[in-house]
Amino acid sequence: MKNLLKKITQIILRKNPSNLLDLCIVGLGNPGDKHKKTRHNAGYDFVELLANNLNVELKDTKKLDALYGELLIGDSTIALVKPNEYINNSGKTLNLLKKYKVKSLKDVLVVHDDMDLEPGEVKLKDGGGHSGHNGLKDIINRVGSDFMRLRFGIGHPPIKNDTNAWVIKKPNPQEKKGLDEAFKKTLSSLDQLLDKDWLIAMNDLHSK
Repeated sequence: MKNLLKKITQIILRKNPSNLLDLCIVGLGNPGDKHKKTRHNAGYDFVELLANNLNVELKDTKKLDALYGELLIGDSTIALVKPNEYINNSGKTLNLLKKYKVKSLKDVLVVHDDMDLEPGEVKLKDGGGHSGHNGLKDIINRVGSDFMRLRFGIGHPPIKNDTNAWVIKKPNPQEKKGLDEAFKKTLSSLDQLLDKDWLIAMNDLHSK
């Protein structure tokens, strides 16, 4: 983390001739106070944590229908994004990012909650399906599946058919502790993630 902060030269609006990002980190979640810190908002929460740690101000950007901020690290410009739409419509912002901000979906890291992982677990994945996650489903339907995913575990509900109610509720204290530990673990691999050293980051995260 210290090495990363040393490399940050300034926070900027994109001014390079190509107007394209080197990396775009998109946190999925639902807007509004009633959804804050719920299980489904793990992606939002992690991007907010990154913004605070990297001193990036997220501003409402109508062109992308999202809260959006950029920073320059070395020669790379990186964006942090929180879509304004509800999670089931996350694909709208991804489609706008693809149109205006990235050369390829390979330059996009989507951060989201995952019921197939337990609280405290975090996994990095290249592509794949949506596994029942409606935010990912909408993104895949609109732009395809060729993007990286950072998955934070929230666990399954005790009752299998209670998934909709489960994801929009806040985690209990033990689950919250696990999620915070997963966030902390991921921050320790932030240099690799921001450099898009995916395999190194994956080995690092999956071995902790």
